[in-house]
Amino acid sequence: MRSFQLAVSSSRLALEQAADGLRTWTARQVLTSAAVALGFGLLLGVATVLIPNPIFSREIPPVWWNYPVWVATSVFSGMLVATYLVGPDVTGTGPDTVDDRMERRSGRFGIAGSVLAWFAVGCPVCNKLALLALGYSGAINWFAPAQPFLAFGALILTGTALVWRLRGQTVCPVPSRAKELAQ
Repeated sequence: MRSFQLAVSSSRLALEQAADGLRTWTARQVLTSAAVALGFGLLLGVATVLIPNPIFSREIPPVWWNYPVWVATSVFSGMLVATYLVGPDVTGTGPDTVDDRMERRSGRFGIAGSVLAWFAVGCPVCNKLALLALGYSGAINWFAPAQPFLAFGALILTGTALVWRLRGQTVCPVPSRAKELAQ
């Protein structure tokens, strides 16, 4: 029970630090986040036919949970990209100022989450990889039931990457030129 309470406390602290990082965003980061979320959402929505279009078709209609996963992953991905923007008063990043391993890990988690979202919300029999690997009946009987788990994984990966990046903006900020000159 003690370890569970410690994990909850640690998670709460991480979310509070991420919220603090979000409060430091500039207008440029907010606009970039919105633009990337819209662009990624359009790309994913058109390719998976959550947005009806004449380019792609879908043999099996979307289920109710496809839409919230699509929107949430798009928003998380847009916000994640915006965390990589550097403000005007920030010097370059180097090995002395940024934990490179954590930055690479969060980037990988974000990319993996975006790819999982595509598999999760797409048509199970329209996905060429699933169709080649499992066949038509395998895609319906094995891949389609696994899609909600892929969706959950996509949200966890992109959410975790976003929290890591936002926390890093306040917990381990890159020093500004003015602070460096004062030291």
